[in-house]
Amino acid sequence: MGHPPFAVTVDLVVLTLTGDELCALVVRRGIEPYQGEWALPGGFVQADEDLPDAARRELAEETGLAPGTVHIEQLAGYGAPGRDPRLRVVTIAYLALAPDLPTPSAGTDAADARWVPVRSLAAERLAFDHDRILADGLERARAKLEYSPLATAFCAKEFTVAELRRVYELVWDTRLDPRNFHRKVTGTAGLLTPTGRTTTRDGGRPAQLYRKGTAELLYPPMLRG
Repeated sequence: MGHPPFAVTVDLVVLTLTGDELCALVVRRGIEPYQGEWALPGGFVQADEDLPDAARRELAEETGLAPGTVHIEQLAGYGAPGRDPRLRVVTIAYLALAPDLPTPSAGTDAADARWVPVRSLAAERLAFDHDRILADGLERARAKLEYSPLATAFCAKEFTVAELRRVYELVWDTRLDPRNFHRKVTGTAGLLTPTGRTTTRDGGRPAQLYRKGTAELLYPPMLRG
């Protein structure tokens, strides 16, 4: 008995911080299906490609973002029948994070590409099942900020505690007490490494500059509640 035709794609939830907003990258589809509608960037996996390579290639092709410039990790697989009207398609979604990403440039089958605040996308209807994939990517990012140093992926190479707190506040969409936050992050083993330098870019008195530490898990975790 033969197997029905199917294809494998990769889709990307790409998040960055722009101004005072957590933003996701979306592309306007230039071809059918869903021509003219907004979707997550992605595309078909080529015959000679591994999945992570396909994800990095699609990120570069559809947005102009160079491979290796962002944190990227596998999110989940989605394979419900009918999710793509062309044929049976299984997609592997990836989550990508980076600070201050450039204005994206649409490529290949995309007519436009832009950063959109995630609060605005909550009212949008994305193509395919990309609403669900985006929601899963957002929850992965928010949850991983609790127990991993993932928040530092949104920061420059050297950052202040105030800049790190801004990441947590924007991703979690909440306000945090500055003193409690400072005590927690500086007291968590391996989260931050002091550089010995200071900066006044936050305004006010000189603030210590830090780099990401060596910890892969945070204990105790940084709880949203």
